Amino acid sequence: MAYAATARGRSKLPDAERVRTAAVRVGLFLAVLAGLSGLWEGFRAFAEATGLRLGLFEANDRTMPHIHDIVGQLFEPSRRNGPLLIDVLWDAALFTAKEAAVGLVLGALFGFALGVLLAHSGLLQRGLLPYVVASQTVPILAVAPMVVVWGNPRLPPGLRDWGAVAVISAYLTFFPVTINTLRGLTSVDPRTIDLMRSYAASWWSVLWKLRVPAALPFIFAALKIAAPASVVGAIIGELPASIQSGLGGAILNFNQYYITSPPSLWATNLIAALLGITFFLTVVAAERVLVRRAPEHFA
Repeated sequence: MAYAATARGRSKLPDAERVRTAAVRVGLFLAVLAGLSGLWEGFRAFAEATGLRLGLFEANDRTMPHIHDIVGQLFEPSRRNGPLLIDVLWDAALFTAKEAAVGLVLGALFGFALGVLLAHSGLLQRGLLPYVVASQTVPILAVAPMVVVWGNPRLPPGLRDWGAVAVISAYLTFFPVTINTLRGLTSVDPRTIDLMRSYAASWWSVLWKLRVPAALPFIFAALKIAAPASVVGAIIGELPASIQSGLGGAILNFNQYYITSPPSLWATNLIAALLGITFFLTVVAAERVLVRRAPEHFA
């Protein structure tokens, strides 16, 4: 009840207060970003001035390019007389985003279904859960080539290559969703379940009207982990699939020219990080809408 009142109070904030809150958050984000950039440049300047070396690491233009060089590289041609690097990476990010989005949806649906199954059967939970955990101990770099070799011939022509990458992405995302769904579905007070069953409620009604609303915070906590992981899975999956259209291909390409143009690889990593942040913020926005509208918030 207290949480519901708080949620209703937040939803009734004046427009001016919402704008002020948003401005504070944006300002805090920019301040943190400026602080991180300052630490990067400050450490480099200190290391160069004192000759500091950390083992074999030495701060210079190759190992730690200036932030302005990395950002400026985005607006330089990717090759002689070629398009700007930011245009190339924008197209690559969209391609990888397609793979990651499909992988996130597949992984979330499979993880949710598996979590529901385990929550309703103690026998299956004891039998399958150890294997679910063990699946995450296998390095993704070992799994990715097998998925590509096995999956590509079985996929329709329009889904080959990138469809297998989406499956690799789903492999990284299903685990947190499964565990948190199981935790959320089993966190319901048993007395409320007994009450609904006393009114002859079916297991389907108990699931969707009681268990799932209670599990939403757990599920979205898992999705916040799974969303950036789906981007990582997509980038890794593009390598054995020999896909050159995504960020994985761009990273592999600019890695070959790192000696002559380090900012290009750093700029590619920057775009990949921004893509992961975008996926995370999308989940946060969905959480604000769906969790706030959950039935218990209107009690």
